[in-house]
Amino acid sequence: MRLSLPFAFVLTVATLAGCASPKAAFYTLSPQAPGESTGPAMPVTVLIGPVTVPELVDRPQIVVRAGANQVTIDEFARWADSLKSQIPRVMAADLAQELNSPRVSTYPMAGDPAAAWRVQIDVQRLDATLGDAVTVDASWSVSPPGKRAPLSGRSTVREPSAGAGYDALVAACSRAFATVSLDISASIRSAASP
Repeated sequence: MRLSLPFAFVLTVATLAGCASPKAAFYTLSPQAPGESTGPAMPVTVLIGPVTVPELVDRPQIVVRAGANQVTIDEFARWADSLKSQIPRVMAADLAQELNSPRVSTYPMAGDPAAAWRVQIDVQRLDATLGDAVTVDASWSVSPPGKRAPLSGRSTVREPSAGAGYDALVAACSRAFATVSLDISASIRSAASP
């Protein structure tokens, strides 16, 4: 009886230790910190439409590039929400800051819906390399109110990572989308000017 009790204890401890696994860390994109507005307030309503992302990165895990033809998918470094939800949210906040307008949203706002500028974004590439950089390649179009022709553009942004971990990588990703927002806001300002 005495020999089996210590054996049972050791077996229990070994089983519990074997079941312990690393905890997942959850990350979210964030809008850039508010600063001084780059121009006068724009009395425009902007609606950010659905955003498309490549299927490769459209998953809960953060995908990082490991080589020219290889990626790694880390089960313990995860997005807190889908990129299709996060990207329009942070871009709406960045555009609101750039345009100095409180009427930028991912949902229709009160007022005349025909008066809204509608933005569509197609993220064609989102490459991230730990300790190096994030590259975002996005095509976008802006439909002005009325029957004016849509504006279109393409932003390719390479944002260096300020560190080796996932925190720095996600921060670089946020800055890259802020740059895309800056390109879109410049297009809206130019088209809205008399």
